[in-house]
Amino acid sequence: MSAEPSLPHHRLPAAGVLELIRGEGGSETLDFLLGAERSRRLLLLRILDDITDLGPAWDLISRAQRHAPQVVEDLLMYPQTGMWLATVLRRLRGAAAVEEPPLSVVLGHAGALAASAGLRAGLDFAIDVPVWHGRVPLPTLGCAVLPVREPWGTATVRAQDGRAVLEVPGATVAVPFPPGSSGPHWHPVRRVVVGPEGRRLDIALDDSDPYRTYPPPTEPQPLSDEAAALWREFLGRAWAVLLDEQPATADAMRRSWLSLTPTAARERFRPRSVTSGDAFGGIEASEPDDATQLAVTLVHEFQHTKLGGLLHLTPLLTRDTSASPQLWYAPWRDDPRPLDGLLQGIYAFMGITAFWRTHRAAAAEGDALAHFEFALWRIHVTTAMEQIHRHPRFTPLGAALLEALRERAAQWQSEPVPEDCLALARLCAQDRLARWRAHHRQPPAPAVDDAVRAWLDGADTPPSSLAAEPGTVPDPSARWLDSLSVLARYRLADTDDDGTPRDAAEKTAARVAGALTADALLAAGDATAARDAYVSHLATDACPAGAWAGLGRALAMAGTDAAAARLLCHHPERARAVHQALLRTTGTAPDPIHLGTWLGSTEQ
Repeated sequence: MSAEPSLPHHRLPAAGVLELIRGEGGSETLDFLLGAERSRRLLLLRILDDITDLGPAWDLISRAQRHAPQVVEDLLMYPQTGMWLATVLRRLRGAAAVEEPPLSVVLGHAGALAASAGLRAGLDFAIDVPVWHGRVPLPTLGCAVLPVREPWGTATVRAQDGRAVLEVPGATVAVPFPPGSSGPHWHPVRRVVVGPEGRRLDIALDDSDPYRTYPPPTEPQPLSDEAAALWREFLGRAWAVLLDEQPATADAMRRSWLSLTPTAARERFRPRSVTSGDAFGGIEASEPDDATQLAVTLVHEFQHTKLGGLLHLTPLLTRDTSASPQLWYAPWRDDPRPLDGLLQGIYAFMGITAFWRTHRAAAAEGDALAHFEFALWRIHVTTAMEQIHRHPRFTPLGAALLEALRERAAQWQSEPVPEDCLALARLCAQDRLARWRAHHRQPPAPAVDDAVRAWLDGADTPPSSLAAEPGTVPDPSARWLDSLSVLARYRLADTDDDGTPRDAAEKTAARVAGALTADALLAAGDATAARDAYVSHLATDACPAGAWAGLGRALAMAGTDAAAARLLCHHPERARAVHQALLRTTGTAPDPIHLGTWLGSTEQ
């Protein structure tokens, strides 16, 4: 591949900077980010060749560039190429995970890229490529299935006079042409084209490239025709939503979304999606519940893509030189997050909030779920931003970005939301924060010991030392902290539950991983039943940490036991820590409301 005489210096125009720091970004700005990404990949490819000498692969790619430069350009900018370049360079630096393939296989992917370039350019050649558990992936084209038992191996791609085959000892598979064609033992990369002329989304539905998953590479897993048809239908409907409700965003998206990696459906209201700054233009997403959810996912990951492109040009944070990085509450994660991770989430969920703000105006009248989502996410992003406002690690541009996002979110606060949806959103936001505290905030151990002694001695109030600032200690058991929000979505989206309130709550809770029956009762507004159910949960030896937060919310909703309600809503970690210590010391669990009332007796 011939090197360019020089690469341009990429300086984002002021208008583009302004768009991005507001969480926006039009088509011209995205074109600029793509240009910068192109230069970055050329540099990485040059570095890799300097380190390893790509040999035949480099020679074949160079031939393809001379004959069909656009083919090589498309392969260079394919998201999976960026992911592979980052992966192989990290491996060469010694950063290897146990589950990753051998380095020879990762390096050998250069041959697969070269083969794709040669095939698409119509060249004659022969080159070796890696075999992944009997499958041979060729980027942007598809993968062959060979009768090979070994997990890793090598096949040869031969092309001559417009015909191509993949060979291993004892087996040959023809590579169909043009790209996208099917054939025996060959699965093509499907392309999905949706939308009207001039506003189309043309995206690869990639199920075969090993570097389509972020970050660890995985073997090809071809979709069935039925699954591919379902994805095509979802994408068509989601794209129609975006064209109708966010046309400027959709126009920028269609320039930057190049591939989508489909994964299996997950629990309802809990989709999974991933992007990587190394794979600009690619997205990995689980099969959605519906088109609206997929539209939200596309917006969410588009935000990450834009911010990743900006970060390749300029830092938003200074380097963290502390021995123990500070961790923060991220309302969309179960685990505490470092500052850079929290900023990524803020940027992404500002986009989600903006989506629901627009969608609730376009949705059918009385769409309570859309109102709830808008209210919930505007609370969440505001909570996250207020934690880190004026943090000293922000660069001037980073500080300007956060300030612009805060101003935008502040404008949304005055927009009316139906009172019942707003109240439910506040309940879910407060509950999630309290559950996070119950798991990850830890009072000083000496203060907990003092509280245990005071309780056993019959003291009227807990020691003042328990009010000291708790530390943040990640709790690996923290999962499904969004359970109440998911239960609320069931309540707003479904109207077919029947039976007694308790039966309905148990039925709903059974559908939501991590949810307690008490949580479903709380989401349904039955405070008294929820309180009793939480007390029962907390009477067990293995009482769930989130039940302390739920009990506080139930008491507050019921208007009883005010001291316990205050303590458990704002500092459930104190109750959890003292309760566990008392259980270890005495072998008997104290009454949770009595304990909460005692611990909260000094709270105002």
